[in-house]
Amino acid sequence: MKQITLGRTGLRVKKLGFGGIPIQRVDENQAVETVRYAVEKGMDFIDTSRAYSTSEKRIGLALKQTDKPVVLATKSKERTKEGILSDIEISLRELKRDYIHIYQCHFVKEEEYSSIVSTGGALEGLNQAKEQGLIGHIGITAHSLDVLERAVGDGYFDTIMVCFSFLEYEAKEKIIPKALQKNIGVIAMKPMSGGVIEYPKQALKYVLSHEGILVICGVENKKLFDENWEVYLGEHSLDESDNRVIENVHREYDKNFCRRCDYCQPCTEGIPIQAILGVRSQVKRMGAAVLTRKPRAGIIEKARSCSECGECLTRCPYGLPIPELIKENLQWVENLLG
Repeated sequence: MKQITLGRTGLRVKKLGFGGIPIQRVDENQAVETVRYAVEKGMDFIDTSRAYSTSEKRIGLALKQTDKPVVLATKSKERTKEGILSDIEISLRELKRDYIHIYQCHFVKEEEYSSIVSTGGALEGLNQAKEQGLIGHIGITAHSLDVLERAVGDGYFDTIMVCFSFLEYEAKEKIIPKALQKNIGVIAMKPMSGGVIEYPKQALKYVLSHEGILVICGVENKKLFDENWEVYLGEHSLDESDNRVIENVHREYDKNFCRRCDYCQPCTEGIPIQAILGVRSQVKRMGAAVLTRKPRAGIIEKARSCSECGECLTRCPYGLPIPELIKENLQWVENLLG
């Protein structure tokens, strides 16, 4: 089976890992059985987060039912030393472990990075937890390539997690080669661009065809796992029919898919644009209930204040019709919620 060594962590794992988002949206029995089944079939890397509601707990329950070895990664949105140390304690309890292989600063934004790596920041807490033997390695995840480029340059983190798919391919040139050159482990998230790409075979073949990176893909049932695992076990080179699918998806989404770069910011109305443009993907991955919880309920309300001033249009490098897309997504949300 195809494996990689995850940079300077030295961890040797299968090239396809398990993402912990989708198991939140099904009942506990199905979630636990899906994780257990995946591990028994040979998947040996699982990523989750404190932010994924019941995910850590369900993964912990599943791992109690198997003796197969698994590399565990989780993450926290806490930005202070004390905050992340507290979250590590919760993660250990939920996952039913006394050690977590990789603990990551989760979804770091450009304006947060400096505080995370400063005295009293989350990085200090992670280093303390590592010294105490609670965690093995330290990672960072971000949707911003600029943040990850800075992180790679600084060298504080053993792993980075980056959005990478055939719709979001910029990391292939800007981030991944630099990280691999510095022996920093690369974890590729959202190979299907958060559910936007509806061709899982081609999406997975594309990311798996790139050397040296670990790909994580979330599923909530055994059937979906088997479909993805079959792709992993097969040939990853893209044939002519695969390339036609990719070209068609590019044509369909070229002018309406947000790459989460945040170059459109700051919004004059304070709207977190990438969040509202990605709302359909959030629902697809986490269920409709996510719309009624913080922070997304507030984001949706904030988006209603869009004045269509057009400043974001001048900044978007992809030429997206942002105000129009905001209105379309708000209407979609209203229709969904009735």
